Amino acid sequence: MNTVLKPVEQPGFENINPGYNSTFQLNKLSLGIIAPLENYSTGPVPTMNHHLERVQLAEELGFTAVWLRDVPFNVSTFGDAGQVFDPFVYLGLLAASTKRIALGVASIVLPLRHPAHVAKAAASVDVLSGGRLLLGVASGDRPEEYPALNLPFEDRGTRFRESFEYIKHMSENSPTFENMHGNLDSAMDMLPKPAAGKIPMLITGGSQQAPDWIAANGEGWITYPRSVTAQSRILNDWRERIKSAGGAAKPAVQSLYIDLLDDPDAIPQPIHLGFRLGMNHLRDYLKSLENIGINHVALNLRFNQADIEETLKRLSDELLPDFS
Repeated sequence: MNTVLKPVEQPGFENINPGYNSTFQLNKLSLGIIAPLENYSTGPVPTMNHHLERVQLAEELGFTAVWLRDVPFNVSTFGDAGQVFDPFVYLGLLAASTKRIALGVASIVLPLRHPAHVAKAAASVDVLSGGRLLLGVASGDRPEEYPALNLPFEDRGTRFRESFEYIKHMSENSPTFENMHGNLDSAMDMLPKPAAGKIPMLITGGSQQAPDWIAANGEGWITYPRSVTAQSRILNDWRERIKSAGGAAKPAVQSLYIDLLDDPDAIPQPIHLGFRLGMNHLRDYLKSLENIGINHVALNLRFNQADIEETLKRLSDELLPDFS
């Protein structure tokens, strides 16, 4: 018989920046939203109509974070162009247009960008937003993009790891550092520095790395939707590895596509990486994730058939009070 494991007990999360601290709390689940906030189920490219107003509404309604994605090319086999705009450019707009909501990206594909550019852009967004950036990072899962940049797909794991290390060093003052991406000496420095001293970097999936490396590095883990039983087993393995490495507690994040129906008791039906369901079953499912140690769920409304503004308001009125 499948059993849901209790989450491994650990002390509280590290205090990093306002975005991280407000989004992640030990033994609690918070809710965020994935941009674009619209239904575009019939094709890969959203209209981006009312995109800024809807993010501002999500902030007003009490969602803790808005998440962007890094999709450089509209790849036909992938079928989703994300929020279309470059994530760092869009984060700059959101930093100037919001006040409290955490600004996440899930995730920047590190092997496709030079880490100096990522470090500079990330620190800039973090400072301009008052320390609200959550930087998800990944190795990339769309092989078609690599030839377009004249980059090999096969060694993306190595380049991810070296990029990760490079970005971490850029938070230091005048670092002396060398790897495959560059050679820095103390005669120069990268500015600005992150608002609170460092950027919280959350590793996505496996990112072509060993499980022990994932557990020992980064300030959190973004994983994929699974059954509650499977997710509890994977999370406990990850947290045991963190403890073995002598690390402090780290938050776990997952996404969830939903199509929220009017009937609150509508039985869940599977859709791509999520469910078509009623509010009561959504609440129960999220509570089960909270009980196994998921600390944040980013809701994706791409397949949501109801009016987006009304859905956001329903979620705020009927769901957020249970996860605050």
